[in-house]
Amino acid sequence: MIRVSKLADYGILLMTWFAWRNARVDGGAERRSATDLAKDTGLPAPTVSKLLRLLSRASLLDAQRGASGGYALAREPKEISVAHVIEAIEGPIALMDCLDHSTPECGVESLCPTRTNWDRINQAILTALSAISLEEMATPQGGWHERMGRSLQTADTADPTGDSL
Repeated sequence: MIRVSKLADYGILLMTWFAWRNARVDGGAERRSATDLAKDTGLPAPTVSKLLRLLSRASLLDAQRGASGGYALAREPKEISVAHVIEAIEGPIALMDCLDHSTPECGVESLCPTRTNWDRINQAILTALSAISLEEMATPQGGWHERMGRSLQTADTADPTGDSL
């Protein structure tokens, strides 16, 4: 079975949340702390912290320390693809070890009749993942955004300080 790791899945969720939130906030990007992001997304705090480090290192998130610090998208959501997020978390997208050019050559690579076809398949998947932006991921589909909107509205009204998310 070919599947995206749970960590990469959570990374895509976190980055999609940023894109979705950017579309809802006047002026675009707002900074959020790791603690707030864990609460907002429902992801475990240690996982969010790990993802924030990886995504910042890949220049997908901008990190700022201090009282007005936090994390925000480093680029517009339409400029960040699902492939960018997966690569930031997992490294190069490669279905087979021999397709990851950072690993040593396979012992039978020169004799392998399937290598070129695996390369074509891998390229097709990479092209598909590269064609989907965070902006598209944050576009309402299947009710997720309505449920998220309700939970954010509930959180907004429940905040006694009046601070919005």
